[in-house]
Order: sequence, then structure tokens, then C-alpha cells
Amino acid sequence: MAKEKLWDKNQELDNDIERYTVGRDRDMDLYLAKADIIGSMAHVTMLASVGLIEKDELSPLLRELRILFDLASSGQFVIEPEVEDVHSQVEIMLTRRLGDLGKKIHSGRSRNDQVLVDLKIFTRWRIRDIADLTVALFNTLMDQSERYRDVLLPGYTHLQVAMPSSFGLWFGAYAESLTDDLRTLHAAYQIANRNPLGSAAGYGSSFPLNRTMTTRLLGFEGLNYNVVYAQMGRGKMERIVAQAIGNIANTVAKLSMDACLYNSQNFGFIHLAEQYTTGSSIMPHKKNPDVFELTRSKCNRLQGIANDILLMTNNLPSGYFRDLQLIKEVYLPAFDLMEDVLKMVRRMIADIEVNEHITDDPRYDAMWSVEEVRRLVDEGMPFRDAYKKVGLEVNAGTFHPVKQIHHTHEGSISNLCSSQVRQLMSSVYASFPFQQVEEAERQLLNVR
Repeated sequence: MAKEKLWDKNQELDNDIERYTVGRDRDMDLYLAKADIIGSMAHVTMLASVGLIEKDELSPLLRELRILFDLASSGQFVIEPEVEDVHSQVEIMLTRRLGDLGKKIHSGRSRNDQVLVDLKIFTRWRIRDIADLTVALFNTLMDQSERYRDVLLPGYTHLQVAMPSSFGLWFGAYAESLTDDLRTLHAAYQIANRNPLGSAAGYGSSFPLNRTMTTRLLGFEGLNYNVVYAQMGRGKMERIVAQAIGNIANTVAKLSMDACLYNSQNFGFIHLAEQYTTGSSIMPHKKNPDVFELTRSKCNRLQGIANDILLMTNNLPSGYFRDLQLIKEVYLPAFDLMEDVLKMVRRMIADIEVNEHITDDPRYDAMWSVEEVRRLVDEGMPFRDAYKKVGLEVNAGTFHPVKQIHHTHEGSISNLCSSQVRQLMSSVYASFPFQQVEEAERQLLNVR
């Protein structure tokens, strides 16, 4: 026998229609269970402050909600087959334990603003995880940059050998790219860190809610003030966050492509540890860079999520529509995928072996032509004459390079500015208000 829906008005339900409309929502809502419970703790605390729940009713509600939170934290929270979503499951479990008191928690609230605040709380948590892993990969890249700072390799333009580069520059370039990626993630965090709770179905409530109080209790930086805009933010926040995650994925995808090229026999610049390669069923010599190849593809999938969300929401007017439910299916698992990628890439970068004798190969001699032009200019020859002289020697096959580097400006081979880049990343990470949010949540969960 199907359980009664929270919104049921004695209407017969069609099982096929219910299956079609609910879809994967129960599975996706498990991602939101902890966020839903802590959001409800803030909501009932506020309800007690405005007299919609009796003072002596608050403690048992908070105590039972904390039990449910611990259940969700340990992975034991389940949404029963007949229950529609996480919001219904929490209310049903409270009602089983507390009777009619459990039915009071939804006063002044809609499932619309409930899922909005769930998504924002969840997003704040998961952005912190992504930020921590991004910094960890950054540090590994910077360590490798400093370790191999003096090992040269060819730089390319148009996939043609261009000028001398170094592993110090190569590793360091991807590290600094992650600092900008973290900036965009910080901007996305600011969008997520505003409280929509109290907007109800998108038009506010006649209940005397104190939205400032729930904002403080949940550690939000501020409110989504306009209740219509709070609902319009559904999908917009997810798209902005997905774009920020996609920026990190773009950096990692480019790094993965470089690693696949540089590991190939035609380049031979790096050697991947055996555990990150696989063999062929027919060619016994093969060591394929499968892990980096899969990483490249996973990163491309991650970059497409923002566009998926855009296509789901692009022609919707203001107000709530069921279309928004489907966003969860692409958005919520994206954090798991991004975390998995960052952890694996950090391992691979830490284990990379570098060829320290690449430029001994005469095929790369031409990349020293600019160094020779600079030497002739230092001796007094006009630049254009020096350029022509060296170009003719290269064409004639008579160019003999002097393999010495004189790059001293900021950010060049001999001046990587590693300490400045590390300080930049440190300042970007410090701009996230993680401690403020953590302290607010800790106080809310400290139920006596």
C-alpha cells in the first residue's frame, strides 16, 4: 500500500505517472539528506523564536533531527520506496518518532525553498572539498616545478618546435592556472552562500518568518532578498558552479593531453609510472596512458554540464517548474567526478619521471635560434640583421647553437616566481569563508 504523499488530497495516483515524474529523484536526494536535515534544524529554531512552535517542542525536534543527521552522515539514511523525496522522508520519520509535532516543521516553508537551501548547503560543502583538492594538486605541481626547474624541454607553437621551455615552467603553468580556476570557484561560492529559505513557493509567506535568523544560523553571507528571484536562482546557481568546476576540468584536461603527448615515443619527455598505463591484447610492447586519457574525457564531460543545465532552463519564465528537478541528475554527481579526477591526477603528477636530457637531441637545435639572435644583438648587430643571419644559417643547415639560457625576467625559465604564485593561491583560498560557515553549522548541530 502506497504511503500518503505530503501534498496528497485523497487523489488516486497512477503508478506509471508517478514513476515517470519521480524519476531518479530519490537517488539524487540522498546527496541532499544531510543538508535537508541541518536546514530543517535552522528552520524549526526560527519557528520557535516567532511562536509557531512552542519553546518546549524545540528541543525534542532538534534532538531527533540531530539523530537523523548522524544517520545520514554514516550513510544509513534511506528514502523508502513509497516516499517521494528526502523532504517527505525526514518529515515522515519525525512524525513516527514525535507524533503530531513532526507535522509542524513545514510551517512557512515550501519544498521549493527547501530544496533551494538544501542545494546551497550541499554546494558549499562540496565546493570546499573541490577547493581543498585543487590546492593539493596545485602544491604537487609546484613541488614538481621546483624539483625540475632546470630541466629544459622544447616549447611549441603550432605544434612546431619554438623556443626553450622547462619543466619548471610546464608544471608551474598548470599550477598558476589553478589559481585563476579557484578564483572563479570562489565567485561561484559567493552565489551559493546566500540564503533562499523563506521564499516558500517563490512568493513569500504570510507566516511571520525571520529570514535573517535562518541566514545567521546557517552561516550564510546574506539573503536572496527578493523571493521571486530566490526561486529564479534555481538552475542559475548550479550553472555558475558547474562553469567554475568546468574551468578546473579544462586545466586538468589540457594537462592530461600534454601528458599523453609527452609520454609518447615521438616525444619521450616524460615516463608514466607503470600502474597508470595498460597494455594491448595484441602488441606486447604497448604501455598506453589510459588513466590520463580517461581523465581527459571525464574533464570534457565536466565542462559540458553547465551547458546541459543551460539547455534545461534557458526558456523557462519566472516561477517554479518541474524541469528544474532534472538538473540534480547532472549537477550533484559532478562533484564526485571532479573529486575523483583531482585525486587521481595528483597521484599521477607526483609519480611522473622526467627525461632530463631532452635537448641533447639535435632535432631540437633550432629552438636555440632566438638565443643566438639575442647574443648577436648584445654584440651590436641590429635585431633585423641578426634575425636574417640566423635564419639563413638554419635554412642552410649550418646553425650551431650555443645551448645557454639567459631568461631572467619575472615568470621566465630562470625566474619562476614560485613564492609569489604560492602566495597568490594562499590568498585566494583564504578568501573563502569556510571557517565562518563551519562554526555556524557546528553551533546548530550542538544539540543539548
